[in-house]
Amino acid sequence: MRRAAKVDANQTEIVKALRQIGAVVQSLAAVGNGCPDLLVGYRNRLFLLELKDGNKPKSAQKLTPDQVEWHRVWAGHVVVVNSVESAIAAINNPA
Repeated sequence: MRRAAKVDANQTEIVKALRQIGAVVQSLAAVGNGCPDLLVGYRNRLFLLELKDGNKPKSAQKLTPDQVEWHRVWAGHVVVVNSVESAIAAINNPA
């Protein structure tokens, strides 16, 4: 079932910071169904970032059941981030 797109409170701030360091950012929030929030291009690499609001308690930052399933079947890498700093670290120091 398709759920309405929900954008985390910190998405605007994270997108702005990523763009300031030269990343190209595409929001995927409208895709729904557990798909990560951002597709990021940086230094000739692509990154999928799942955003969580770092101002919320850890219990409120858990992946939804749809996100857990999407991550389980995805053949690539997705990084869960909750701040500007963690988003920048994810694309500067990929696993």
